Amino acid sequence: MRALSKSLKSLTLPETLGDAVSAMARLGSVASRYLASFKGSSDATRPRLPLRGDCRPGTVYLVGAGSGDVELLTIKAARLLQQADAVVYDRLVGDDVLALIPAGRERYYVGKARGHHSVPQAEIGELLVELAQQGKSVVRLKGGDPGVFGRMGEELAALADVGLPAEIVPGITAASAACASMGIPLTDRAHAQQLRFITAQLCREGGEPDWSSLAHQDETLVFYMGLSKVDAICAGLRRAGLPDDWPIMLVANASLPEQSALIGTLADMPAKLAERPLPSPCLIVVGSVVRMVETSPAAVGAICG
Repeated sequence: MRALSKSLKSLTLPETLGDAVSAMARLGSVASRYLASFKGSSDATRPRLPLRGDCRPGTVYLVGAGSGDVELLTIKAARLLQQADAVVYDRLVGDDVLALIPAGRERYYVGKARGHHSVPQAEIGELLVELAQQGKSVVRLKGGDPGVFGRMGEELAALADVGLPAEIVPGITAASAACASMGIPLTDRAHAQQLRFITAQLCREGGEPDWSSLAHQDETLVFYMGLSKVDAICAGLRRAGLPDDWPIMLVANASLPEQSALIGTLADMPAKLAERPLPSPCLIVVGSVVRMVETSPAAVGAICG
């Protein structure tokens, strides 16, 4: 395990004062704009951002890094990144977020890409245990929300097995970020009274979801990790009874400057994606709420229809 720790330590991103200053400046500008609206009020009435609390030694904090935009990071997450002795982070954590970690703190990259796990999940759990048992405060930083398809349960179990304390800090999950950036809600009284998050990895026994249980016109379906399975998703939902013209939207790099999207139907989306490939990470949204993009005043980013 010591060898693993040393090798992981070498997989750190460059730490520069400029990176840290840039990221903190972006966060600081948000607070400044917020407080500027109260200019002229007395110190007694002026609201303050509640930056309080400590990282406790020997504790692991399972923290959501959000969708990549540092301005969507929670205040608590930013504070913990400033205070932790060690940060164990994933592939989808943005550089601006990582720049909030002070120089000299321990960093361990344990990212996973499709088909390429740099560190097995069991070893990630062992690393968290080893660092915490050394008396260090540890942030386990995960893209999005740690409790949404983030294998958080396995890491909590590893900590529980040895009696180590943990705390969960939620983050903005990709579904929320993608739909917000496209200017639409996840649910709407006229479109969807139900919402489901589905992993498209299709790893379970049987090889694919129960499509008939998903083919409802009164709900929004959000598929995570499904870019390579768009054909199967569209075909499965059509076989289960959703109409060919049922709306589907793909959003890549949600909330980031390079965000891009494709909007189509279950019948034509595979061909559209083949013509205009999107990068990963990419979220898939299925449901009539997608039709609201066309008239939304809040839609941003490149949209190919």
